[in-house]
Amino acid sequence: VTHEMGFAKEVADRVIFMDAGQIVEMAGPKEFFDNPKSDRTKLFLSQILSH
Repeated sequence: VTHEMGFAKEVADRVIFMDAGQIVEMAGPKEFFDNPKSDRTKLFLSQILSH
């Protein structure tokens, strides 16, 4: 479990994005970061990757 997305992108076999205790999206790191499916995941990634 981590909140460090750079670490997850490099090391994880699978990324699970949760919001309010519910799984929103689950994918391999390449798929998760390059082609997110959920609008919530897209919003989250746009916010953290812009910093």
